[in-house]
Amino acid sequence: MYKLGILGLGEGRSTMSAALQSDKWTLHKICDLNEDLCKKRAKEFDFHNYTTRYQDLLEDPEIDVIGIYTPDKFHAQHIKMALEAGKHVVCTKPLIDDLSKAQELIDLSAATGKRVFVGQSSRFFEPMKRQRADYLAGEIGELVTVEAYYHADHRWFLGKGWSLENSFKWLYGGLSHPVDLVRWYMPDIVEVMGYGMLSPNGRAGGLQNQDTMHFIFKAADGRIARVSGVYSGPVQPTVRDSEMSCILRGTEGCSQGDYMDLRYAITTKTGEEKLITFDHKLKHFFRFEGKSHHAGEYQNYYEYFADCLTSGETAYPDLREGIKTVAVMQAMDESLRTGVPVRVG
Repeated sequence: MYKLGILGLGEGRSTMSAALQSDKWTLHKICDLNEDLCKKRAKEFDFHNYTTRYQDLLEDPEIDVIGIYTPDKFHAQHIKMALEAGKHVVCTKPLIDDLSKAQELIDLSAATGKRVFVGQSSRFFEPMKRQRADYLAGEIGELVTVEAYYHADHRWFLGKGWSLENSFKWLYGGLSHPVDLVRWYMPDIVEVMGYGMLSPNGRAGGLQNQDTMHFIFKAADGRIARVSGVYSGPVQPTVRDSEMSCILRGTEGCSQGDYMDLRYAITTKTGEEKLITFDHKLKHFFRFEGKSHHAGEYQNYYEYFADCLTSGETAYPDLREGIKTVAVMQAMDESLRTGVPVRVG
């Protein structure tokens, strides 16, 4: 079993649940600058080994891996400190917010021999896992195009002060999910084009940046993909739509994974149509109030990372893949500003 330290106990709440319920991990110590939040988590999980000093995690010789769930602007520094301390790293998405720091992290990971895994959780929901397996098995033939979206009524975010700051962008906070799903199937995105707007609801609520966006991607081999995100208004009923979906269209079939609804549909190369649901997994994925936290997918990706550490295989998305996704999103950001296609750097 690997021993885990967690930095950041907002999103880190799901990670605590994941580690405590996994037979591949031991939760060793948790950390947050906010001592009241530490105490709240300690009471919630009856786990009392907490600290308000990141240095305590770094200096603890028993910790194998540090899970980083701090604000985006701190990710690069926190990853660097963990690698320098000889720890493997799991970092939530988006990986970093400054590509000038990327090479230093790549070099440091290589020099220390420590792995960095991006907690891109959307890959680890049951419909997306099944969709990937069917794709790799050739069930839809050759991939032609990908469509991925994240449409959610997140007006409740307007009650969080940080969401109204100019630094907060749904482009990174939300669209990073469907962007990653597209890059899972089309890793070599070379150009993006998009338009965005701040919706009336978002403007009235005080948002500073676009909450409604549509993009077209072009891959190096000429294939195209579509990504969209809408965050400050009502969504279709679940019988019609899902908050987040990934659609693969192939030469011989088509599949759709519906994230929040644990639903998967495929038309296979034989013409057979299947609809598969995973309601028996509801308690695994959604452990807290409503569907605001998805601890089950965190447990899935932590157990995947543990297996890769044990086998010596690379866990994806790794550091380089996470950096490439950030490069795509920064090109998307530039396209929103300029209104023209942007090459991915």
